Amino acid sequence: MASDIEHRPNRASPYRARVRWFDPATKRRKSLSEGKDTLDEAEEWISGILKAAEAGIAPNVATMSLAEYGTTTMDLALRGLELKTLDPYLAGWRRRVVPALGHFPVRMISNGAVDRTVHGWIADEQSRSTVKNSLAVLVRVMEQAVRDGLITVNPARVTGWQREYKQAEDELDNPRALALRDWHTLLHLAHALVERSHGHYQGWGEVVVFPAATAARIGEVSDVRVADIDTVNWIWTVRRQTTPAPGGLIDKNTKGKRARHVPIVEEIRPLIAERILAAGPNPDARLFTGPRSGRISTAVLRDATHWDEAVLSLGLEHLRRHDLRHTGLTWFADAGVPAHVLRKIAGHGSLLTTQRYLHPDMSQIANAGAALTAHLNPVRAPLSLAVQSVPGRRR
Repeated sequence: MASDIEHRPNRASPYRARVRWFDPATKRRKSLSEGKDTLDEAEEWISGILKAAEAGIAPNVATMSLAEYGTTTMDLALRGLELKTLDPYLAGWRRRVVPALGHFPVRMISNGAVDRTVHGWIADEQSRSTVKNSLAVLVRVMEQAVRDGLITVNPARVTGWQREYKQAEDELDNPRALALRDWHTLLHLAHALVERSHGHYQGWGEVVVFPAATAARIGEVSDVRVADIDTVNWIWTVRRQTTPAPGGLIDKNTKGKRARHVPIVEEIRPLIAERILAAGPNPDARLFTGPRSGRISTAVLRDATHWDEAVLSLGLEHLRRHDLRHTGLTWFADAGVPAHVLRKIAGHGSLLTTQRYLHPDMSQIANAGAALTAHLNPVRAPLSLAVQSVPGRRR
């Protein structure tokens, strides 16, 4: 195996690290290269390839993405499992593991990345068994990578994930606690994120305000099109969302697989009108994009705005991007929107999920009892008289 590093100062990643080797199976000379930002990174990449080669791993295998590696080794990784276990494991791999982590090289997947992925599944309200099966298949594939010498430690062995699941369940039982206090706090957050972004891109502030005002997910905000907005009745028809997938972001149906209708409040109508005007005549044009017209995800928003540092400086260190949706649903509930209507706006499959956003106002509960008493009172008096008139009844 031979290696070299070429410096190309006119490129975004100016150091091209390259390895070349002879493939005994095909009898052909092969090569593999990657651009790196620094000389140290280029040397580190080559060093990793050489170590893998010493262990008998071809460079193209050593640099495989998780999705590619899983495809080539899944039978080996899942050997010994019963047939009834294979189906939920493979479903977890296709539907959750690959979309979340499949585009990462196997050697770059860290314990922290797995931690965040598991918490994301929980935040998306996946069941405990679904999370367990998805994590189990990831553990097995990464264990095979350990045996193959690609990595030395299995990063998918997340300790205490059941405890993390319980914590997330507690949060989801009280999503109101995750909401921003008021409109002023939301605008303050949006301004802080814009100030921390490169070039002070105003679009990031709009991407934050819109989901809080509509109780939407960031992925759904990314896929708002001009044709989805009814500017006569000011209704947004939520039809699709942007989600991570192998090789980048893709557009697909909403989480509930059905379109839903969301009101656009007066506070954000000028913003929407400006975005529609800027988008032009194309009805399929996106209203919200990054500064280079790219699609948006929660990770893109986090990195571009330095989210963690911004929320920490505002005293909102526990605020996550998904909490903007919690904020919107909490505000709708506090405004008196009935639970069955709020369920339609949120796109919840179960009314129990929606009811967690309702404020436990004791005065409202007392008023409900008084209202029922007033409703029943005209009936109770005649009923009492009828009982008294029953023959043979002792008084």
